[in-house]
Amino acid sequence: MSRGVGGLGPGFGKLKFDDGSLHPDFSKAMLLRIARYFIPYWQRTLLVLAVLSLTSVLGLLPPLLVQHIIDQALPDKNMRLLALLVGLSLATTVISGLLGVLQSYLNAVISQNIVHDLKNQMYRHLQRMPLQFYSTVKPGEVITRMTSDITGIQSVFNSTVVSFATNILVLVSTAATLMVMNWKLALLSLLVIPLFIVPTRKMGNVRWKLAKETQEQFARQNQIIEETLSISGYLLMKLFTKEKAEYAAFRNTNAEVTRLQIRESMAGRWFMMTMSTFTSLGPLLIYLYGGYLFIQGELTVGAIVTFVALLGRLYAPVMQMTNLYVDIKRSVALFERIFEYFDMEPGIADLPDAAPLEDRDTEVRFEDVHFAYQEDKPALRGITFTARAGTLTALVGPSGAGKTTITNLLPRLYDASKGRITIGGTDIRSVTLDSLRAKIGLVTQDTYLFNGTIRDNLLYANAEASEAEIIAACRAASIHEFIAGLPEGYDTIVGNRGIKLSGGEKQRLSIARVLLKNPPIIIMDEATSALDTLSEHAIQQAMQLLLRDKTSLVIAHRLSTIRAADNILVIEDGVIIEEGTHVELLEHSGLYRELHDKQFGAKPQVVQG
Repeated sequence: MSRGVGGLGPGFGKLKFDDGSLHPDFSKAMLLRIARYFIPYWQRTLLVLAVLSLTSVLGLLPPLLVQHIIDQALPDKNMRLLALLVGLSLATTVISGLLGVLQSYLNAVISQNIVHDLKNQMYRHLQRMPLQFYSTVKPGEVITRMTSDITGIQSVFNSTVVSFATNILVLVSTAATLMVMNWKLALLSLLVIPLFIVPTRKMGNVRWKLAKETQEQFARQNQIIEETLSISGYLLMKLFTKEKAEYAAFRNTNAEVTRLQIRESMAGRWFMMTMSTFTSLGPLLIYLYGGYLFIQGELTVGAIVTFVALLGRLYAPVMQMTNLYVDIKRSVALFERIFEYFDMEPGIADLPDAAPLEDRDTEVRFEDVHFAYQEDKPALRGITFTARAGTLTALVGPSGAGKTTITNLLPRLYDASKGRITIGGTDIRSVTLDSLRAKIGLVTQDTYLFNGTIRDNLLYANAEASEAEIIAACRAASIHEFIAGLPEGYDTIVGNRGIKLSGGEKQRLSIARVLLKNPPIIIMDEATSALDTLSEHAIQQAMQLLLRDKTSLVIAHRLSTIRAADNILVIEDGVIIEEGTHVELLEHSGLYRELHDKQFGAKPQVVQG
């Protein structure tokens, strides 16, 4: 199995970075895009800013009160003033603490709602992505971006933005206060701040790079888990005795994740040590120069103590903002991955003037249809045919000829690159996707069932179906007697992908599900090719009821299942090379006759009429 995450193929959005990129996209546009997620919560955000402003002002009072305690209350031995100043300091601290609780609550509400919105937006966007996206992207990649990538940026909304605003307010208010107290000491204190910038920029780029590499390794981990611990991958791993090889692949990826996380953690520790060294330099300078001013009689002891206390409020915001800068740069790697998906155009979507498909003639017509999964490799060339309303049109031909591609174009799982497809004379690109797909039922060879009850899987087609309708559909699909014989009946759990049921049972359940939907157009893609004779017979009986009075497109490798088709299309290399009824095609020595002879041996006895 390929373990690389790789690209997503053409047409799925332009990547913001590649493996050779050295710097994150830390642009104004990126920041504005992130800021838009706060718009629905602007009232709460303004309330947070108001609380922050009040808290930053209250935070200045205790150090200033200390100055009065040292310079007035203690020298004058004024117990009344001392008690008043201490009481005011305590009250200020309590009020600040209560405001902090309110701020934390508002932060949590805003951040959790933004992450909630992001996950909803991502899931809805992924629902709109075309089938080609899911046939190209690695299995674990979608899960990683939907879960750990979005969860990883939660701290940006939870604390980073609020902390940035807090630190700006504290920094400005403290700097202004220091300038009023003594402009000489204030300027000396500010000289230390530029020392924070260089290591911060370097650390930000390191954390961004490590975060990007870590998330890529997480995607590889999820891919291994998805591929080897899903039911199909698990069986494949067991049957080919690849447990050791798969464990080794997982162990290596896990080790790489651990190594990257340790590097990121240690890089942060060295960064913090450097920042702590710089923050200790400021108070030492104040004591040195402030002491000189005290000796000269220009400053009091209380002013020096207060200045050093306020210095903590000056450097702490700078320290935190450098950490925030580093965290934001790290988070940009996650935002880039998330926005990379958001920037991928769905490709197949309703036109602005799309109207619902009307309930009228269900004749299906392909007119000179061309299609290619890759530009230089056409899959269909000039496909033209008509499936009249209420008739069965069969598609036969070798594997890879383009049969499934034709049926995928009808519900617009892909769009034709040239030509058009109509239903009742209406171009399918001019109608809404929901109304188009509501009129089409699909039964495939690889039936997918959710890990729920039989009833749950049936109601997926029609949530309003009554018990009588469910039973009637299952009787028509020749599956009711089997279900009724189960201990839990319709409440039996089918297991992951229906593992507890046989292939024939799953197929008949799939037919019953489509019967409950009751669409006027049916597509059956090799629905019986992998079944035994008894199961095939039961499903053919169910198919007769399913296809009655429907416009049907049926892909079949077993020609015995489509002898009664109203029209048979023989497909080879993306081209219709023969067309006619079973009898008409046997009269010619073409591919259909060749396929028939290989399946049935001797020359067929053509029965006229």
